[in-house]
Amino acid sequence: KSDFDEAATHRLLDRLIYAVTFESFLATKYNTTKRFGLEGVDSLIPGMKACIDTAVALGVESIDIGMPHRGRLNVLANVMRKPLEEMLYEFMEGTISADSEGHLLGSGDVKYHLGFTMDRPTHTPGRSIHISLCPNPSHLEAVNPVVVGKVRAKQHFSGDTERQRSLGILLHGDAAFSGQGVVYETLELSDIKGYTTGGTVHVIANNQIGFTTDPRFSRSTPYCTDVAKSVGAPIFHVNGDDPEGVAWVMSLAAEFRQEFAKDVVVDIVGFRRHGHNEIDEPMFTQPLMYKTIKKHPDVLEVYTQRLIREGRITQAKVDEMKAAAMVVFNQAFNTAKSEDFRPPPSPR
Repeated sequence: KSDFDEAATHRLLDRLIYAVTFESFLATKYNTTKRFGLEGVDSLIPGMKACIDTAVALGVESIDIGMPHRGRLNVLANVMRKPLEEMLYEFMEGTISADSEGHLLGSGDVKYHLGFTMDRPTHTPGRSIHISLCPNPSHLEAVNPVVVGKVRAKQHFSGDTERQRSLGILLHGDAAFSGQGVVYETLELSDIKGYTTGGTVHVIANNQIGFTTDPRFSRSTPYCTDVAKSVGAPIFHVNGDDPEGVAWVMSLAAEFRQEFAKDVVVDIVGFRRHGHNEIDEPMFTQPLMYKTIKKHPDVLEVYTQRLIREGRITQAKVDEMKAAAMVVFNQAFNTAKSEDFRPPPSPR
């Protein structure tokens, strides 16, 4: 694994701070609201950003993402950069608002189904990236062929015959990846001439549970990713408590896809901090697992203590970075709850 220099370490830590702080901030402000948080697999966020950084450096200009509801709000805020005040307004007021003529705006769907599209700057000088997160119902994996088809269409109409400029990234849960038939169907289309997109990056947010079902009762194979062996896709298993490992492997996945034009799978092994949603009590169904989880520190604590032990950062610097993130979240919260704030209308 490559070493992270000081700049790369601080960037990774900053991204992790925003990912973890986002979840804790929502838990504090809206503790009785379902949000299907990412706690336990938080390193997915800096990993996603590392994958995007590498893809852009290797020529990708457009990325389409599909994912379930688990972690979607965090991806919207920290990867897609949906304005925080708009998201917090949805927590306060719901997703329906009206324009000056009284026309209703928005889909009315729950916030963890919504998509977003934006052009965002990158760490490659002079390069920006167009990113689209497809909206998705709670029907797990239903979005997979939609994303792959969207990428294929972009490649077709832009003349991207080498399939190097448009990329699809699909996020999955561990139980859904091994259990939903559409996963296998989409994989088997991946290398057919009329359907291929030059490879999809698959990322498993593996919290080692499916609703209330243990892995040993939900599949007949050792790993949730074994279905991807059917197409010979390389599979990388990585510890979710090792953010540097996650970022490195996610970057490697982008490199592999650009070099070999094949699907690639990253399995981020972590856990689920809360129940299926934040108002479930998992001690009823998984008492031993959650007794262990309650004692386990979050990945930010694990990583910062490691950096401090290795002399790569000071506690004062970590506290400064955390405080800066809290300023951003509190400012967005105050804006969202102000009487005159309304999110900009969505295109109709």
